Amino acid sequence: MTALPPPPATGCGAAPVLKQRGQREVFCGLTGIMWLHRKMQDAFFLVVGSRTCAHLLQSAAGVMIFAEPRFATAILEETDLAGLADAQDELDREVARLLERRPDIRQLFLVGSCPSEVIKLDLSRAAERLSQAHAPHVRVLNYSGSGIETTFTEGEDACLAAMVPVLAETDADDLLLVGALPDVVEDQMLGLLRAMGIENVRCLPARRADDMPALGPNTRVALVQPFLGETLGALTRRGARHIAAPLPLGEEGTTAWLAAIAREMGVDAETFARVTDAPRARARKAIAAAAATLEGKRVFFFPDSQLEIPLARFLTRECGMEAIEVGAPFIHRDIVGPDLDLLPAGPTISEGQDVDLQLDRARAARPDLTICGLGLANPLEAEGLATKWAIELVFTPIHFYEQAGDLAALFARPLRRRAALRLEAAE
Repeated sequence: MTALPPPPATGCGAAPVLKQRGQREVFCGLTGIMWLHRKMQDAFFLVVGSRTCAHLLQSAAGVMIFAEPRFATAILEETDLAGLADAQDELDREVARLLERRPDIRQLFLVGSCPSEVIKLDLSRAAERLSQAHAPHVRVLNYSGSGIETTFTEGEDACLAAMVPVLAETDADDLLLVGALPDVVEDQMLGLLRAMGIENVRCLPARRADDMPALGPNTRVALVQPFLGETLGALTRRGARHIAAPLPLGEEGTTAWLAAIAREMGVDAETFARVTDAPRARARKAIAAAAATLEGKRVFFFPDSQLEIPLARFLTRECGMEAIEVGAPFIHRDIVGPDLDLLPAGPTISEGQDVDLQLDRARAARPDLTICGLGLANPLEAEGLATKWAIELVFTPIHFYEQAGDLAALFARPLRRRAALRLEAAE
């Protein structure tokens, strides 16, 4: 088995961070509902917003043919915005109609939007009142999905953080895995941990309300997503302890993440090797197929999902790419610090965005591949730069060993497409 390069003598953990505040290119936090409503099978997400919010959700989700979706928009009309109607009374009435029609709902999230926040609609008071009215069958919580000051993955962070205060107390010695993953990927993760003898494992979010984890001073927390800063803060305030580790992306990240948990849970080295050696070998073989295209290529990350730093670590150390700039909307060092330490020194590390200045840097660098939001991809493609939509990396299963080859292929595909187009043009 070919070994990965050793940790760099000088990583990016202590590198200066370029912080810029200006015009940003972001996607709305309501988008998180698209994966959360599929994950939590008896939850419903009621956005309190405008017709624009409703159109966004329908466009992002596509057409739900085989099942009634578990999200909707309570549309604020002109009378609500002008204060001519009692929005709280109207919300109570809409929630009552919804729960009567959908008795399968066990958790109801009232999701704030730009319009509801602009008119200062107090959804926390509404959630408390509605929880009392519909207990014990339905628990009502609220969080903000507004895109005014946030990026789109913070919708999940806000949702999970809202759940932490209502988790039951426990003194059990539990491992809590935090972050929404596709069920098949979550099952792979749990299978690896069970094979090591770690049985007392819970997930947040749970698939059903009855399976919600409990929390206490003996709870140890491992994150599977880097954008959960508020959730991690809420968990640690409840006494839980964070297991710091690289994110489980690629073979190296997955192995390091599992190793940190194994050390914490007392798993011996022989057991760890027995469980991980075979999937590690499969992951490396799968990555190598795409790395042949990526080797030596230069990559530039615009800030979008907060996955940028772990992905840059994966591409540079496992795929042989060179990172020019790694931009992230926010850098939570408690979460991505281990990935920054592994990222070889050299790239500019930037936090926040002044999109015009960053576009100037990207154009000057002429990278082989640019990772950016939807709004920038087409213009940059027209200028001759190969791009990858950052949002695709959130909707696609990319975590853990069995998805490592797919993750590398996502980055190789735009380069192969560009090479094929050039060949066709030459002919």
